[in-house]
Amino acid sequence: MTEPAIDCHTVQGVPVAELADRYGTPLYLYDGEVIRETYQQLRGLLDASVEIYYSLKANPNISICSLLHSLGAGAEVSSLAELVTARRAGVPAGDVIFLGPGKSTAELAACIEQGIGAIVCESLDEVVTVDAMAGTLRRATSEPVRVVLRVNPAFVTKGSRLAMGGKPRQFGIDQELVADAGPTLRALRQVRVIGLHAYMGTRILDAADIAHNTHSVLTAAADLAAALDLRLDLVDVGGGFGVPYFDNESSLDIAAVADGVNSAVARFRGTHPDTRIITELGRYLVGWAGTYVVRARYVKASRGEWFVVADGGTNHHMAAVGIGSFVKRNFPIRSLSRPAEPAARDYTVTGPLCTPNDVIGKKVPLPEVRPGDLIGVERSGAYGPSASPVLFLSHGHPAEVLVLDGEAHLVRRADTVEDLLRPQHLVVPAAPAPAAPAPGVPVPAGPAAP
Repeated sequence: MTEPAIDCHTVQGVPVAELADRYGTPLYLYDGEVIRETYQQLRGLLDASVEIYYSLKANPNISICSLLHSLGAGAEVSSLAELVTARRAGVPAGDVIFLGPGKSTAELAACIEQGIGAIVCESLDEVVTVDAMAGTLRRATSEPVRVVLRVNPAFVTKGSRLAMGGKPRQFGIDQELVADAGPTLRALRQVRVIGLHAYMGTRILDAADIAHNTHSVLTAAADLAAALDLRLDLVDVGGGFGVPYFDNESSLDIAAVADGVNSAVARFRGTHPDTRIITELGRYLVGWAGTYVVRARYVKASRGEWFVVADGGTNHHMAAVGIGSFVKRNFPIRSLSRPAEPAARDYTVTGPLCTPNDVIGKKVPLPEVRPGDLIGVERSGAYGPSASPVLFLSHGHPAEVLVLDGEAHLVRRADTVEDLLRPQHLVVPAAPAPAAPAPGVPVPAGPAAP
């Protein structure tokens, strides 16, 4: 056991060194109080009629989902496993929406049979498929299946680091095609289209851009509903609220975001007072709360540059390569063993993988690092292990720990070797037949008889 330094980093008073010794490293550490404060601050600022849904793709841990549901969040899911996770976390079926451009038959059947809040259909063919499936599946209720049409808007995204609409995309139905979809929608028998959805992009850090996108989505939804003579029961305006990771990025002014969104909602309410409005958020709700904790195994110099070789790397934190950037930039990284000490030198922090790309921080200023020290990659609560190649080199999934109300909970144990091998099936090749002798080569005589 490594003796923790006196000034070691703590979460809600719990020393990280104790958690690292108890659960092992590498591990993901989530601060439940940060999640609670982030949600409650946003909930207090947003118009009360705007519903907040948690996007499980950001972090599908069942305990994280349960915590956010306890605070009032619905669930936006994109796979059968995420649907089951949300339901087991306590989210009622009516508070779940299911997105995704290529849902399987099993996923659609589960949505229909459970009567979820809405299936977000991303093509007209998918709407027709749901209508046909609903006619043959036994359902607990005779009510029609609720469907929301995902629209790929004609307007351009503002402020997104990763655009999801406004250009050719596999997501949604082009706005001009939705406007002409009346005959298809009127032919539906088991489905009721209750609204429209658009998601413009992710990691937006400018409040004015979020307000612009929200206003544009609401306007497009109103125009399309009028063109289709559709009762607009629901509009999902997406989300995309960003978390700053890199140098020269500023935190989102959430008060300004709420002001802009509330203003757009108020204008929309003038003509659509009863329409439900959903915003779906993932990264913003959980990103700040997570720290990826690794332990230094070796500290070495190579041609004038210092390296820390840690026990975890990009196999657990693929986002550390730069969130799609061509130029590598560092997440916030700090010493957890000696957080109060000043930086002694720059270290490149790497993982244990056999690839030069396994770098989670390049030339990071840190106090002197010694083998056994703990290092934390901060703002790592979103798109961590679930968005990483955890099976690369067969290291497996890291442990995940949630600190809630001052108590640490293991919310996912680390994979063992047996966990990794259990799904595999060994095929043993048959022994090769003896080779026939080459022509002209005498066959050796067998042993003489006694």
